[in-house]
Amino acid sequence: MSIAKGWGKQRSVLVALFLRELKARFTSGQGGLFWTFFQPFFMVVIFLLMHLFMRGSSADAESAKHEAIFLTVGFVPFFLFRNLLQGSAGAFRANRNLFVYRHVKPIDTVIARVMVETFIYSIIVVIFIFLGLYFGVDIVPKNLVMLTLGYIWLLLFGAAWGILVAVGSTFYDSIGKIVGFLTFPLLFLSALFYSMESVYRKSPEVATMLLYNPLVHFMEMIHGNFLYDYDDRYVDYSYMALWTLPTLFVAIWLYILLERKIISAT
Repeated sequence: MSIAKGWGKQRSVLVALFLRELKARFTSGQGGLFWTFFQPFFMVVIFLLMHLFMRGSSADAESAKHEAIFLTVGFVPFFLFRNLLQGSAGAFRANRNLFVYRHVKPIDTVIARVMVETFIYSIIVVIFIFLGLYFGVDIVPKNLVMLTLGYIWLLLFGAAWGILVAVGSTFYDSIGKIVGFLTFPLLFLSALFYSMESVYRKSPEVATMLLYNPLVHFMEMIHGNFLYDYDDRYVDYSYMALWTLPTLFVAIWLYILLERKIISAT
């Protein structure tokens, strides 16, 4: 009975934090609601135009549709991961006034942000689906189960790193700046607008280096299980697990170890 009661209180806390974070996200001065939903569409359009420009006269409607799907399938999970990482920097400090309440723990604020990002990008996925149907694009994934697993796995990976960033940025403000700086090159190094197959054909050495980036494996897994003319031959699931599980363990261990200091530091 006490476990059920405790879970009920925890659920109430998370729902309240979720609504608070959602309101803050949509009413922020940095674009608010419009930029939250427009950014992924904007990036897809920009890179699609670049693709069409490079293809020149050889570009046709079918290749444009295929490229649009490829870009969308990559950009949506990447921005989800990036926002989890950047949003976690300073998460504890931003909610420090809430820690006076006994049932609110610092890690709850990170969980709430994960819930908010999941909610927002679920809506974005639905919008993309309706746009695809409107333009007559075939958007039926090749393997829905593995595709869903890829998104959930990436969400867990992002949450693990988000907790680490939240803990670290509480004591060192520079960590948040470093994370913001690193996420930009990741945009070009994570196989968002190119396939590893194309990289291997041109330069196996470069492809080998790119595969050290765990995000490449996530993107290849998602692309390979959505698009029928792709596969996951370059995905190393053991490597993905090696980056996810130890990171999650260390993040939770550090948080538990430093929880009191986090509360006092904020």
